[in-house]
Amino acid sequence: MVRLSDKSNVVKTSHLVFRVLKFQELFTKIVEVNNPDKMPCIYAMWHAHQFCVHGIRHREKLHVLVSRSRDGEIIADVVERWGFKTVRGSKGKKGAVEATMQMISILKSGENCAMMVDGPKGPAKVVKDGVIKIAKMAGVPIVPVYWYSKNFTFAKFPSWDEMRCPIFKTNLINLYGDPIYVSQDEDEEEARIKLQKSLEELEKNAPKAFDEVYKFGIWQRRK
Repeated sequence: MVRLSDKSNVVKTSHLVFRVLKFQELFTKIVEVNNPDKMPCIYAMWHAHQFCVHGIRHREKLHVLVSRSRDGEIIADVVERWGFKTVRGSKGKKGAVEATMQMISILKSGENCAMMVDGPKGPAKVVKDGVIKIAKMAGVPIVPVYWYSKNFTFAKFPSWDEMRCPIFKTNLINLYGDPIYVSQDEDEEEARIKLQKSLEELEKNAPKAFDEVYKFGIWQRRK
């Protein structure tokens, strides 16, 4: 990602990124598999799968957590152009608390949030405890989601998280796990491990789920 120094560059770059992604949208077919359609809830995904929010329904009621970094300014602008809402805290520990309180308020108002649970700097595919604390305080379930495609056009970027993005014609699935509820008396580490195992199980089951969608021709019917 290009590093930016002023607001005008952020706007220009985000506009370009949005135009590229809107063009890609013409070639991307996403099918949801087993979405429990809970509301409110927290959709939990790996940082590498952050673009999967595009396949989640009710985007007008979905708030995506985006960092306050300079690169985050681009991401936030693109996400909002796409019709989602964003949650932004200020930088540092105080900002993390600020973002947490925003998300709890949003969830208690009845709308959904989305979090990259191994972000913003990794290690990749290791769940951090922030999502557990928020779900517990807000009293809402966590819904794991895994983005997958067998198409060779599902590109992997050379970044720390190996971010995945479709390039031209790509058929994808958003595969959802069972909702995870965190009770007030539940051990947070146990809940974190439960989410970790759920995401790992989705990764294991994704190829079979993809084949099932392909077998029944769901992508063709959605054209």
